[in-house]
Amino acid sequence: MPADLPPHAAPTGTAGAFHWLLAAPRPHAVARQQLLYQRLRAAILEGRLAPGTRLPASRALAEELGIARNTVLHAYEQLVAEGCLQAGRHGTRVAALASGHSAPPATPPRLPGLARRACMALQPQAGPAHDALLLAPGLPDLGQFPFRAWRASLERSWRAATSAQLGYAPHGGEPALRAALAEHLSTVRGFAVRPRQVVITSGTQAGLDLCARLLADEGDTAWVENPGYPDARAALGLAGLALHAVAVDGEGLAPAVGDWQTHPPRLILLTPSHQYPSGHVLSLPRRIALLNGARRAGAWIVEDDYDSEFRRGGPALPALYGLQPDAPVVYAGTFSKTLYPGLRIGYLVVPEALADDFVRAAGQVTRLGQGIEQAALADFIRRGHYTAHLRRTRRLYERRQAALREALARQPGAELAVTGGAAGLHLTLWLPPELADVDIAQRATTLGLGPRPLSRYTLPPLRCNGLVLGYATLDESQAMEAVRRLRLAMK
Repeated sequence: MPADLPPHAAPTGTAGAFHWLLAAPRPHAVARQQLLYQRLRAAILEGRLAPGTRLPASRALAEELGIARNTVLHAYEQLVAEGCLQAGRHGTRVAALASGHSAPPATPPRLPGLARRACMALQPQAGPAHDALLLAPGLPDLGQFPFRAWRASLERSWRAATSAQLGYAPHGGEPALRAALAEHLSTVRGFAVRPRQVVITSGTQAGLDLCARLLADEGDTAWVENPGYPDARAALGLAGLALHAVAVDGEGLAPAVGDWQTHPPRLILLTPSHQYPSGHVLSLPRRIALLNGARRAGAWIVEDDYDSEFRRGGPALPALYGLQPDAPVVYAGTFSKTLYPGLRIGYLVVPEALADDFVRAAGQVTRLGQGIEQAALADFIRRGHYTAHLRRTRRLYERRQAALREALARQPGAELAVTGGAAGLHLTLWLPPELADVDIAQRATTLGLGPRPLSRYTLPPLRCNGLVLGYATLDESQAMEAVRRLRLAMK
């Protein structure tokens, strides 16, 4: 509706009472008959033309406004068709609408409790762009992206493209990408997987949503790490699952006997390779115990292995998926951290018995696109460019982490604990209670750093106080300056 409709007293319906309809300036490119219709409709819906008000005859209103009678007829006919006006033997009158002006102000609708809490848990984004913030976590160094190799894969993909690839991608994803990923994962993660077990998704969140809807029913209990990734919690909460926060210690997820007894899970979501955000790695005894407990409870484990590609200090621990035969595990991965977030391609690896169900459900829940990009990614992986890029960036990020650790150690107050770094792209700096992490993070962002407060990752009753420091985009020469600004924010 036009924003320039003037306020006025309710017209009486007598001659000369409707001059206001076209008194305000006409917006550019809006036809007069459309403008008359819009302003009449707005006056009716807002209650400024009361129900029962008789409008002038079309000829009389046209003369009053100095317009053609057909312009008035068009507006009247449209409003009658919409139910805003009623035409009869005694003229045209304003209809009595159920949502009229006399109704009390309505309370804005609210999301259901689970959905509202899930949305509130989403991590707010920092004001400036992430790539301008020296310590913002969650992004790879996009300047290291292998543009030439990727462009060549895209060009080959376009040259071989068919018209079918311009439509939706096949359910489950492009066969070439599923096959390339199956081979890649068998090599780098050591578990045997067939292409039909790989399901391509439009990112991690889409994959988690699919798992929540297929592996659990609304109201079932889902275990989440505490502290843990807010966006992942949101995906489960929006699917209607009841979240139960399980504590994390130095060996990763640490469920107590009471967790199994009083909150038996249907779904367990965890980041075992590099717990987000504490950085701890789930120990092998914990992995085996968790698998055994999930079997007893009839639960599924969703293993978000997003950071295993950037493992340091030796080979990564074996994934839960494939650690035991027929383990109740779905493995989730993404290219957002290894290539670039805008690619919007993730994947699930599911047990063979569930492969057909996941593929069918993925096709019903979301229609994948990016057929050309999926084919290009398959080519990129098969030619070894993906492995080479990971090897190169793994060494780069290791140097940048070392530079950040050294800068933190050389600054006053170096007694602050730092955890993480065995994998991934961030460290966690733990703060004393007197330093509020939310306040420090806000000040640090104004100084061009962008760390995230650790308290935003926790669920009650746990209260953590610290900062999540990304280092993927931090050049080694910038480390001392970044820490100097961080200390300034902490004063």
